[in-house]
Amino acid sequence: MGTAVVVGGGIGGLAAACGLVAAGWDVEVHERAPGREERGGISIWPNALRALDALGVGDAVREVGLVQAAGGIRDRRGRWIVRTDQDRMISRHGDGVTVLPRARLLDALGSGLPPGTVRYGSPVDDPGALDADLVVGADGIGSAVRRLVAPGARPRSTGTVAWRLAATVADPPTEGGETWGDGCYAGVAPLADGRVNLWAVVRDDEPAAHDLDALRRRFAGFHAPIPELLGVADPDSAYVTDLSWLPPLRSLVAGRVVLVGDAAHAMTPNLGQGGCLALEDAVVLGRCSTDLPRYDALRRPRAARLTRRSRLAGLVAGLSGRFPTTARDGLGRLLPTAVTLRGLDGVLGWRPPPV
Repeated sequence: MGTAVVVGGGIGGLAAACGLVAAGWDVEVHERAPGREERGGISIWPNALRALDALGVGDAVREVGLVQAAGGIRDRRGRWIVRTDQDRMISRHGDGVTVLPRARLLDALGSGLPPGTVRYGSPVDDPGALDADLVVGADGIGSAVRRLVAPGARPRSTGTVAWRLAATVADPPTEGGETWGDGCYAGVAPLADGRVNLWAVVRDDEPAAHDLDALRRRFAGFHAPIPELLGVADPDSAYVTDLSWLPPLRSLVAGRVVLVGDAAHAMTPNLGQGGCLALEDAVVLGRCSTDLPRYDALRRPRAARLTRRSRLAGLVAGLSGRFPTTARDGLGRLLPTAVTLRGLDGVLGWRPPPV
């Protein structure tokens, strides 16, 4: 096929490299960081597992991941607002939501690449000068490669920050899910090794945005096990980021340059689809690597739709005030589980295009 350089060695970059290697490209991956990302977990939804199957590593991910026993959204007292029926999801889409450490997903993707493909500690400061037939921007929300495709594109802040932490307890929960409060929300996701991933989102102008003890106080009134898990969460595991999103681009392609993952469509985490869409991108790119306009036509409308939908979900989750939050929670409870699951068909029903 030719030579391809992938800028960025995260989930989207390694997955894109897998897809391109399978298509016959000679691939190099350049990652700025000195080593592989170790922190945090990731939820892999059925659409992303189909993408991983297409990349040849789906079963490896299933082996190390934990399928969530149940999930959904609760209010701060623990009452269900929306409950996800995992059995119905599996029946409808073939898989449930599988949670695993991000590092294990990167291991699985890296195992499908020839030795020496990934070069850590190798920043690319001038992507336009790369000598390759194909340049793939997988360098995240602050992408340098994106300037070659959409010079004026700028991420937008949501005015919130996300904490991601890990906790180890003697009796970990068997169910995951998210809990909505007043101007904040939090969630838990158990892992197969007994640890529990936590996330918490608060406004960026409050003490809890910067101080772990303040975060613990912020969620002290939430239902179990959120306060307990935050209380024993490992401070060294804490990873705090400003939540931003990228308004949809007019194109994901410019000449020999193509964008995947957050470089193409950074979104808020409220649909759990950021990494999932990056895996979809990788499969489609591998199958459209000689027809980049087709890649753009297949990926851009879906990514734009889910980016907007995720942003709306984040606004709803972060509502403040007694009346807005009471109305939000009450309206959510009116939706039958079957209707809620059907509403996810447009997200989870994705399938790879023909080879």
